[in-house]
Amino acid sequence: MIELNKKEILEYQQNRPPYLMIDFAENIVPGKSSKGYKIFNKDEWFFEIHWKNDPNVPGMLQIEALVQMASLSILTIEGNKGKIMYLANANKLKFYKKILPGSKFMIKTSVISFNRGVAKFSAIGEVNNILSCSADFTLVLPD
Repeated sequence: MIELNKKEILEYQQNRPPYLMIDFAENIVPGKSSKGYKIFNKDEWFFEIHWKNDPNVPGMLQIEALVQMASLSILTIEGNKGKIMYLANANKLKFYKKILPGSKFMIKTSVISFNRGVAKFSAIGEVNNILSCSADFTLVLPD
């Protein structure tokens, strides 16, 4: 099991603030799963524009957070640190509940398969143990 703080996450994957959508990875099992969170502070860049009178985390940024967390389960495999993974497709996107400013967004991802640089995942996001979103997606590691 691997834990990574924000500084260490930056060593493993290429997203940078303000587009880094994860703060802490608390349980990574390389090649198997990853779990962690993002705290959506009230001053996040997107809250003022999505929507001014009803600020919430845009759905695609929720999915991006799932994708970034999932990538850590592959990027922590020996030899993959710092490489780029690309989103190839996303399926079964579901949004159940708004994520509001100040929320702690818990992310849980599972590797369904990883073969020849193609990784398939299933992931969920929760706030206060209530399902907020879910998705299945494929990431590609070109190397």
